[in-house]
Amino acid sequence: MVQAAGDDAIARGQRVIAALFGPPMDRQFAVKYWDGTVERGSGATVPSPFTLVVARPGALRRMLLPPSELSIVEAYISGDVDVEGDLAKTMTVADAINARLRRPSVLASLARDLMALPRNDEIKTKVRHRRADDRVEAAGARHDPKRDRAAIQYHYDVGNDFYRLWLDDRMVYSCAYFERPGATLDEAQEAKLDHVCRKLRLREGERLLDIGCGWGALIMHAARHYGVQAVGITLSDEQRALATERIADAELDRRAHVELRDYRDAPSLGPFDKIASVGMVEHVGGERLPEYFAAAARALKPGGLFLNHGIVRVGGTTEPGWRERLERRLWRRDAFIEKYVFPDGRLVHYDALVSAAERAGFETRDVESLREHYTLTLKNWVERLERCRKEAIEIVGDATYRVWRLYMTASMHGFAIGRLNVLQTLLAKPDHGRANLPLTRNDLYLESDPV
Repeated sequence: MVQAAGDDAIARGQRVIAALFGPPMDRQFAVKYWDGTVERGSGATVPSPFTLVVARPGALRRMLLPPSELSIVEAYISGDVDVEGDLAKTMTVADAINARLRRPSVLASLARDLMALPRNDEIKTKVRHRRADDRVEAAGARHDPKRDRAAIQYHYDVGNDFYRLWLDDRMVYSCAYFERPGATLDEAQEAKLDHVCRKLRLREGERLLDIGCGWGALIMHAARHYGVQAVGITLSDEQRALATERIADAELDRRAHVELRDYRDAPSLGPFDKIASVGMVEHVGGERLPEYFAAAARALKPGGLFLNHGIVRVGGTTEPGWRERLERRLWRRDAFIEKYVFPDGRLVHYDALVSAAERAGFETRDVESLREHYTLTLKNWVERLERCRKEAIEIVGDATYRVWRLYMTASMHGFAIGRLNVLQTLLAKPDHGRANLPLTRNDLYLESDPV
């Protein structure tokens, strides 16, 4: 087959875009091609919310043969396509493509033009080698301790300097708590740390364990403001190194320290009066939830409290039919997160989480949704990352910058529309029926000196 070039390639690319999104007058966005040709959207007198940039003659072929959510994402990561303007406005584009491609007439029309576009797999190959497959799958069976460590390191060992660009000063990598709409990210993250400590009713001299402690912000806050003896555990070498340095700089090393440990090691470090796990349960996997909660229960004293903060999937828990399973498999839904962001990470529905906790001996005492707070948190992170685009690319490269920009923008969209939720669940390990909690929540919101 003669490959298209020059004007012919532009014409074919335009027909592909029209087949996917309709003619220019029906689109709300602009399209720019590699030769500078621009098709304006319907709002000619109003700036488009974004411009879809087709950067190379072979971009659409690589993006859509075969079509999947993953191939579309990899086209963006490689720079085959780009987005000028508000990336958040593109979050329905992949689903729109999926819907159009279900029509046989659209598929037939697309196939002719796509096959005639230039073939060049070099760009895709360069992107694919960044997938987590080799680094994580080679480490063993899913959720074995060695493989869990490889998965955690894939995500968190991108580099402390990269995270430092867009996180708050304390480097808290989880949902913030905005006590007022105009709060800064630093204020909201400090409020979240205190919210967790208040829910746990921390008291001076108690022992606190933070499972998945990140860079140590929670244990430092709890040690400084609540007088506890705090231990954090992580599987990330880079997190542990920086957390240890920050604890020493704050002269808190007599009251707080971080160890390189798996959550399954928690009982050997106990017993603890209180335990927190913030943004860690997403890494555990649904099939390992019983083991996760059992480890926490063994590490906790009778009468102790465990605050579990994690993202959950929203929707029914009924098993999908064969058509839905086939569609998800062919469309490779969620493969982007699995291969480029959180390998082996699995979001579960809340009923599975609380059921596993209660089977391990916990009693559910309080549940709070922070969904809107996570939308605001991610908005802050994305804006800060975009402002530091040049510095981020210097540290991690353009492809990794694109992965994180897309991942956080897509997550922000998921929380904003209610597809995802983040829940703080306060669990008690009763001591002969006693949970050692007040009758009301009033103490959480009363101003008081915690120590």
